[in-house]
Amino acid sequence: MAIQYIDSEMMEVEGKRVIARFDFNVPLDKSTGKITDTTRLDRALPTIQYILEKKPKNLILMSHLGRPKGEAKAELSLEPVATYLAEKLGEDVILTESCVDRAIKPLLDLPKTRIVLLQNLRFHPEEKNNDPEFARKLASYADVYVNDAFGTAHRKHASTYGIMAYFKKTSFAGFLMKSEIEALSHVVNSPKSPFTAIVGGAKVSDKIKIIDALLANVDHLLIGGAMAYPFLKAKGFEVGSSLCSDEDVALAKNILGQPIARRIVLPKDHLIASNPDSAPSITEDQNIPEGQMGLDIGPQTIELFNEKLKSSKTVLWNGPMGFFEKESFAKGTFAMARTLSDLKDAFTLIGGGDSVSAVNQSGLADKMSHVSTGGGASLEFIENGTLPGVQALKFGLD
Repeated sequence: MAIQYIDSEMMEVEGKRVIARFDFNVPLDKSTGKITDTTRLDRALPTIQYILEKKPKNLILMSHLGRPKGEAKAELSLEPVATYLAEKLGEDVILTESCVDRAIKPLLDLPKTRIVLLQNLRFHPEEKNNDPEFARKLASYADVYVNDAFGTAHRKHASTYGIMAYFKKTSFAGFLMKSEIEALSHVVNSPKSPFTAIVGGAKVSDKIKIIDALLANVDHLLIGGAMAYPFLKAKGFEVGSSLCSDEDVALAKNILGQPIARRIVLPKDHLIASNPDSAPSITEDQNIPEGQMGLDIGPQTIELFNEKLKSSKTVLWNGPMGFFEKESFAKGTFAMARTLSDLKDAFTLIGGGDSVSAVNQSGLADKMSHVSTGGGASLEFIENGTLPGVQALKFGLD
């Protein structure tokens, strides 16, 4: 069974109640409580507006925010989200005190109530535990279910998975979910060759599965950032005081022992410093001196990576090339963004996480074929070809 999308003729919501799961997990300023990046909210608006145009009796929005660990915490209230959405939609958005408040059903029966935002789902441990009764309670509010929360589709939570038991023929994916599935499926199922992946960030152990999955399919795997140092150390190079655990070195050595490891391309030089606040210098080769740490790829590496990328027809990028939050160590990361933005006839996918922040900071996000909103979700999709939340939309629950 294929996924039903909200622009399907099957979706009839006029006069009905719709409950929709979004990923409103936006960053907040700790001192003011204000939203510092509205990207996730802005990406949700097309789905919200489309549903509203279909004239539902009510639209009930739900999401988590932060990591409250099953407890109600005022600083993680969805109130800033409700305020922002109300401004953008030009309509009142009523925030409930709790997502299982007794007053919700009477509220939905009022003639003028249209948009309701349930308070943070993760104020309740039942959400992450995929509690059946909690899922049933959420489902009882509505006739139709929409999931547009790709960023949480890799979790078997009550609002993304368990709830599907009550909407087997009336569940739909929103526009953001649709764009994510189509873009990632393109990379997983039909990438044009040459296919190049760029992987950065830290901790090989966190990305061991994605590295294994990519190595089997790519023509080139460019490894930069802190991800590169365990591989370099495993090959016998000095890495100074760079981020590099013994566990990661062991994992890297195992990967390098595979025949397809010839597809891996490692840095030829580095930008180094004694600490991130020090002035950088460039190494002459792949070795990093004692007392120095690698904080960005060097100019020779940028040239090498660009050479591999320029003929690519498909590119996946996940993870920065260095400590790009500091201007002194942002050159490598921003160079990758510029190179990808200049590629002709190539499908370029930015796979979530810090890579998205870097591309947004570079001002080149609109030059990419797709910028994913889900870091962990996008990686798991590439590893497994699907996600629990996506499967639930396809088949319902067993």
